[in-house]
Amino acid sequence: MSGHNKWSKIKRKKGATDAKRSKEFSRIVKEIHIAVKEGGSNDPDFNPRLRMAIANAKGVNMPKDNIERAIKKASDSNAKDLLELHYEGYAPGGIAVFVECTTDNQNRTISNVRSIFNKYGGSLATNGSVDFLFERKGIFEIKKGDWDEDELTLELIDAGAEDVEFDEEDGVVYITTAYEDFGNMQKALEEKGLEVIKAELQRLPTTTNALSDEEARKALRLIEALEEDEDVNNVFHNLELSETLLGEME
Repeated sequence: MSGHNKWSKIKRKKGATDAKRSKEFSRIVKEIHIAVKEGGSNDPDFNPRLRMAIANAKGVNMPKDNIERAIKKASDSNAKDLLELHYEGYAPGGIAVFVECTTDNQNRTISNVRSIFNKYGGSLATNGSVDFLFERKGIFEIKKGDWDEDELTLELIDAGAEDVEFDEEDGVVYITTAYEDFGNMQKALEEKGLEVIKAELQRLPTTTNALSDEEARKALRLIEALEEDEDVNNVFHNLELSETLLGEME
């Protein structure tokens, strides 16, 4: 299993607690809000981004009433606008960190992000400092079904997949696409009737940095603190996770 997909599995296991579940729901509600505002429609049939947000909501078992309430609230003309922001910096050991946020208060968000970097021995940098160390990719997780894996792989490659990986243990298929093929893959999966657990754009490191386990734990403490902030949606980094650290995180 690739390092990225190992990390995806760990994130799912870590997300099992009530606090993580609440944070995930909050992130999805913001996704729905942005999708409705930017897409100009509260009908998922005519709004691909909203369709993706709803799929992600179902993937984390968000109740249908919560989804409908989020769409209704976002459709209100008086609803407060949300900003999508990103910040870049370094964790201990020189680990590159890219932080994606959604917020209704930019001052609060930058203050919190800067405080976390400082508290955990990192440093906030100017935008563009680490962005070039990551590639933006589309990542889809679909439920594994009763199909011919080779045949499905070829069909997905024809639809724009760069990589298809079958996780027998969790019954999940990971599909990676180029950034520009994300929409095409989303449409292809819908047409094939394949159940999407999660679909999102991620920033994957082009290279990773290995640290001693002790130093790596310091970097991970900063990363985890960022992930816990209410305004933070995603934290991407180029830390190479050792088998020891992966075991600790399960």
